[in-house]
Amino acid sequence: MVVLHDAARRTVMAGLASLPLSNLAAEARGEEPLRVGSCILVAYFSRSGNTRVVAGLIHRALSTDLFEIRPAVPYPEDYLATVEQARQERDRGDVPALAATVPNMARYDTLYLGFPIWGETAPPIMRSFLKAHDLAGKTVIPFVTHGGYGLGNSQSVLASHAPTARLQRGFSMRADQERQTMDRVNVWLAESNARAIPESDEHP
Repeated sequence: MVVLHDAARRTVMAGLASLPLSNLAAEARGEEPLRVGSCILVAYFSRSGNTRVVAGLIHRALSTDLFEIRPAVPYPEDYLATVEQARQERDRGDVPALAATVPNMARYDTLYLGFPIWGETAPPIMRSFLKAHDLAGKTVIPFVTHGGYGLGNSQSVLASHAPTARLQRGFSMRADQERQTMDRVNVWLAESNARAIPESDEHP
């Protein structure tokens, strides 16, 4: 079994700024896994690209096969709309349809499984992936990106939806560019509006 140790963690961190996301996205867009003949699969879901970067680094460092987890109906482009849809799916216990499944999961004995934390848990599409694939006896190593709130209850989601897999301790990294962008824009707008408000109460 291959596990990400501190040295690998540093490699992931160092490579985040340099990996060409467009190339990796093009490689993984098809329904078939990108195959290199490995018994290790990296499967990941990524909306903003943070988890995709980590997936690409693991894939290249360990010469694994690579599979992108995608919903049959893509999430909205708007971030807040995605947040609301994911919240509703979580609260209802929805299992969104997958765009594709791994054609031959049986050939893999180790699965690196990547996803961001949404609402302090794994995205609903991860439940779909886990239910659609038999992971019995396989080593599952999660890698997670989050916006500062840690892993939430994602480990329990994996454990409950893949109870016969050998779930290992994985890798987590804070990657909150979207949240930081939203906060900075909101502060800027608030300050701009504040400056535009006349100080004198003589104005309407």
